Amino acid sequence: MIKKLITILFLTIFAASSAAANMPKSSGKYKNWESFVLMTEKGKICFAQTKPVKRAPAAIKRNESRIFVTFRPTENVKDEISVTSGHTYKNSTVSAKSGKSNYSFFSQGNFAWLLDENEEKKFIKLMKRATNLMIKGKTKDGAETTDHYSMMGFTKAYNTAKKTCS
Repeated sequence: MIKKLITILFLTIFAASSAAANMPKSSGKYKNWESFVLMTEKGKICFAQTKPVKRAPAAIKRNESRIFVTFRPTENVKDEISVTSGHTYKNSTVSAKSGKSNYSFFSQGNFAWLLDENEEKKFIKLMKRATNLMIKGKTKDGAETTDHYSMMGFTKAYNTAKKTCS
């Protein structure tokens, strides 16, 4: 749970784009994906991320949506997948779909994660071969949101983030 809270804090700081001295630095842009590295007191954090190519419904006001794959070597964290749809999730499952593959994430606040490392490894494999990915979640008011992501560039961004934190 502490790792999840650290991730929430880190990603919230990044999303807010504050003027802090230790901002993430891009380590490569690959089509729709980009990898970053951040130096902290606890060590290096590397991640690959992307924004959706399409969001619905347009009428719901929300912050940016993103998918992250994070590496924190000093905490022995690798391949941690998290998503945010730019709103606080209703206490329900967030789903990801690509082709016939479906995954369920658990949510807390405005982020959601896969249940364990085995699911993360399977999801990484899916992301490497997928063209598109769709994330569905519900706002705290119960409205459904759908974010469509392109996986173009994922493998290179993922490999860069992983290598940077090796």
